[in-house]
Amino acid sequence: MDQTAPKKSLADRLPFDSATLRLFVIAIFIFMAFSLLLPGKFLTVRNMQSMAVQLPEFGILAFAIMITMLTGGIDLSIVGTANLAAIAAALILTRLAGDGGAGLPLAFVMPLAMLAALVMGSICGLFNGYLVSIVGITPILATLGTGAIYTGLSFVITGGPAITTTQLAFIGSSSVLGLPIPIIVFVVLAVLFSILLNRTTFGFNVYMLGTNPTAALFSGINSNSVLLRTYWLAGLTASIAGIIFLARTNSAKPDFGASFILLTVLIAILGGISYTGGFGTASGLVLAVLSIQFLSTGLNMLMLTLFPSSAAIFFRQFAWGGLLLMVMVLNYYIERRRGSIT
Repeated sequence: MDQTAPKKSLADRLPFDSATLRLFVIAIFIFMAFSLLLPGKFLTVRNMQSMAVQLPEFGILAFAIMITMLTGGIDLSIVGTANLAAIAAALILTRLAGDGGAGLPLAFVMPLAMLAALVMGSICGLFNGYLVSIVGITPILATLGTGAIYTGLSFVITGGPAITTTQLAFIGSSSVLGLPIPIIVFVVLAVLFSILLNRTTFGFNVYMLGTNPTAALFSGINSNSVLLRTYWLAGLTASIAGIIFLARTNSAKPDFGASFILLTVLIAILGGISYTGGFGTASGLVLAVLSIQFLSTGLNMLMLTLFPSSAAIFFRQFAWGGLLLMVMVLNYYIERRRGSIT
């Protein structure tokens, strides 16, 4: 045994990075703080179930943002993709199984509607990937444009009003072993993304491409193929969020969740996803989603208790920005100190 080998620090022996550990501590701190400030309100089974139903809406979209940011890009069309997928599913449900529809069995129409949503999301994602990888348009510009196209197409299809249907309401309101179905979907996606990024060649290629595109090229990685599959995956993930939208609200609207784009970008950065690509984990993203949900719910309850007014939502956005800046500054100084020591 080599006695001269340097001993590993505790941080090096942990199965996760220090940024994820800090985010875990922050999430626990927020949860405990509101549990103490709002006894009998925040830490209740009903509130936990309510948060478990709410967070998958933007949490699933955050995975779509994450996978594209890891390559050094971004997908700003995820909300438009999700709404277009939800509209495709709603149209099939209302035309084939709804009142005045074709009268086909719901057991046949529901899977067909969800499949149509997934196909729609895949098409949108592949189109984004084509523009970014083959045409060579900068991701932020390409997806900003396609996001407007998808939203505009949704308005053309619906004419403006929402398409109402309750056939998928069981997904948004039912539970399995006390867990709402949306949170189960979120957990399954978190596990799948973790496996995909850490245990597959595709995941390695995504990190490699985001870290150093030139090195990835000389390593024999087909960057066009990786980007195409990455944006396809983002579109597919956004379509799953669209199904959750439809199941939760019993309607599909072209402009639903307009604020989710900024929120998901905030979550990704808060979760340690590098905006330049190459670094970030699914576990960090999950902790960021939980932190944002705890903070949002706790602040809503606290502000409505202290100051019953509509100003609560504006203070919540202020707190989101404050939390993001605090974590970024903390990470910066910790990494700077670590670099000066080494």
